Amino acid sequence: MDPEPRREQLLNAADRVIQREGPGASMNAIAAEAGITKPILYRHFGDRNGLVRALTERHTGGLLAAVRAALAEPLERRDRVEHVLDTYLAGIEARPQVYRLLTHPEPGDPSGAGNALAPALQQIAEEITRAVADQIDLGADRELLAEAWGRAITGMVLAAGDWWLDSRPCSRTRMVQALADLLWGRLAAAADLPTAALPAGPAPEPAD
Repeated sequence: MDPEPRREQLLNAADRVIQREGPGASMNAIAAEAGITKPILYRHFGDRNGLVRALTERHTGGLLAAVRAALAEPLERRDRVEHVLDTYLAGIEARPQVYRLLTHPEPGDPSGAGNALAPALQQIAEEITRAVADQIDLGADRELLAEAWGRAITGMVLAAGDWWLDSRPCSRTRMVQALADLLWGRLAAAADLPTAALPAGPAPEPAD
């Protein structure tokens, strides 16, 4: 079988096992799910670290593309804010155990899993910063505020999303409204820039 389709099948098997068993799912269990021996699994990914890196590329790429596309939607500002928030929460809700693998390290885990989402979050912060700077009139402090808000919004949604995913205190729709309400202060009052443009960036890739 061609290496790339085979690799995708193995990643699909890893996704299924991690969703069932959690971030600590073993390579033995993943190999059994894929119907292969563990040495064949190692041949494709090198070791568990390599498998985690491959899952990271798959899921963070899809999440980033989905957020970028949501930022580019031609919606009213409040609707766009809610759409971006919902896109992120929907992404982590779809595969909660994989998300936990990529954001929360296990004790003594040397693989680097648990910090794997950090580069994607940095990129999401940059996308939000660019959108704020390009579309909203914040006066002389626009660059500073756009940068601060982009990072703060990303961190807020990361922390709130963790809590929501673990405790499920409300529906995703209600959580989106709650977070949007928090942001709806100066953001709502500021005027649009007359030459507001949609965020620039590479063409969105299809989300997983």
